Amino acid sequence: MNSLWWLALPVLLLPVWWHRQKREQTRTLPLASARFVPRIEPNQVRVWRWVDVLLLVVRCLLLAAVVAWLADPVLPWRPDTVVVVKGTDAAWAEKQVAAAGLKDPQRIELPAAQVLEWVRRHQREWQIDARVLVLGDVPMPASLPGFRHRVQLVTARVAAQGAVRHVAIVSERAQEWRRLFAALDGADRYVIDSEPSAKADLIIWDVPHAPGAGLRAPLWWVADASAFPELRDARQVDGMRYADSTSRGRLWSSAAWPPKDADSARRLFETWQRMHFAPAPYTAPSQTIETRRVWRPDEAEGELRSMLAWLIVALFAVERILTHARRR
Repeated sequence: MNSLWWLALPVLLLPVWWHRQKREQTRTLPLASARFVPRIEPNQVRVWRWVDVLLLVVRCLLLAAVVAWLADPVLPWRPDTVVVVKGTDAAWAEKQVAAAGLKDPQRIELPAAQVLEWVRRHQREWQIDARVLVLGDVPMPASLPGFRHRVQLVTARVAAQGAVRHVAIVSERAQEWRRLFAALDGADRYVIDSEPSAKADLIIWDVPHAPGAGLRAPLWWVADASAFPELRDARQVDGMRYADSTSRGRLWSSAAWPPKDADSARRLFETWQRMHFAPAPYTAPSQTIETRRVWRPDEAEGELRSMLAWLIVALFAVERILTHARRR
């Protein structure tokens, strides 16, 4: 779509037409002796002359640079490229490159969530016969992106690295709460802190007195709602009250806590994971994404556009200087 701006190149005729016009007008004055001469209508001939050639050239170059900047020209320069997700096993990646038959390709390492979007935004930079190979644990996109080049996607699921969740327990029944976290399995690791702090992902408050004024956490499990006035008129779902406090964070409360059986503990933890943490992305299947000509307005700018912008600024400054000098 940007290439249609090249149709605006005929505007270069404007400064040519302007400079070819006759700038000085002939002024005639009546003479006293002219009354004795037969009256003849003046016959003037307009002669086109090139004037201020340097200024004309600068203005033409300025208009051409503006049109080129709008057209956003791109000189394809990327050869065969391998885009690797960060954390991908190097030996496996080399094996896939050899299987694809790529010899000395350009290598780019990117985070998994940015791989396909980066390839799409920079797709104009690849040469026509270039091959693009994407390797690693690439998340499945919501819709298949359109590329100008054929992109070969080879994925391998990597075991998820568990996050560290800090849990602060303030309760006289701390041992019952600790047993719940000790029974959990999975990639995440739960660290039980003796005192609440700013790094706590969860604070379990099971005492009747209110917490300190400056204490805040993303989520509170409150077993004694008398310490939190926000929970008095809070909504209730499945026996659990919830409220959002601007000074504390999100509050959950239930009189049946700590859970007494495995099913209720499982439901509580599943609700916590579903409501407060993003789900693990699904790995896209290995496939070859065929070419599809889809224009997107957010494609990355060509490598020449920044140079053209500076050129426009320089030509505009020169044009103003030459115009001012001509008037002097």
